[in-house]
Formats: sequence, structure tokens, C-alpha cells
Amino acid sequence: MASMTALKKIKQQLHESGFKLTPQREATLLVLLENEKDHMSAEEIYFLVKRKSPEIGLATVYRTLEILTDIKVIDKVSFNDGLARYDLRKEGAKHFHHHLLCLECGNIEEVEEDLLGAVEEIVEQRYHFIVKDHRLTFHGICQKCQQKKKEEVKSQ
Repeated sequence: MASMTALKKIKQQLHESGFKLTPQREATLLVLLENEKDHMSAEEIYFLVKRKSPEIGLATVYRTLEILTDIKVIDKVSFNDGLARYDLRKEGAKHFHHHLLCLECGNIEEVEEDLLGAVEEIVEQRYHFIVKDHRLTFHGICQKCQQKKKEEVKSQ
């Protein structure tokens, strides 16, 4: 199972950073792995963790998310709703992946390829700035919403 392989690798990352994979951390990680495509808030993650392990408190989930963010297992992202959301970093990814955010339905799509390699080089050369990471979110209208608008115009 892919999530078990990922869990093993994350356990190794935790260990190398001086942390243990406690049952609470494991429960939180499993929720993140099972909902990899969703960009969930801490509360949403907590709600799903609570279903698996009712004894785990919100503060524990918050602490786990902070640790996982610090050791770059997950990324903390803010979209236009102002909520901090958490996103698993893809294995071997040098950078955080990009997002397409639909301003109409709120859907968030991921762009796996790194589109900013050349931009990073320009920033480093021109501004003498060492880039460690970057985040890019495109705000626009998704294909579904565009199609819906076309159909509404046709039916009028």
C-alpha cells in the first residue's frame, strides 16, 4: 500500500528530526495520507482523526501539524478563505507544488510540475537572493464553472 510506504518514510523523517511516531501523530498522518487530494484545515483534520481515535485532542493535532510543517512533511497553505490548510509534500519534491484556485466554486487543483525554475534563476542572479522555496496559486475560473456559464448563456 502506497500510504504505508509513505508512512514509513515520514516516520524516518520524524526520527531524523528527533521526533517519534506516536499513535497520535500516526493517526493524524493517516488522515492526511487518506485525504491527500483535499486541502483540509486543522479542524477538518481533527474531525477525521477524532473518528479514528476519540481520545486525541485538538491541541495534539495542532502540535502534530506544526511539527510536520517544520520538518517539511506537509505545507501550510492559505487560500482566499483565510483558513490555514495543510497539504502533503510530494515525495522528492524540491518545492511546494502550485495550485489553481477557482474563484467561483472554490475548487483547488494541484499543478505537479515546477513552473518556476527559470524565474528562480532570474531572482537569484538579478537580486542575489537564494531561493529556498516558492508558492504559486493561480486565481481564476475552473473548466466546470466556465462550462456552466456557457450553458446558462445558451439557455437564456
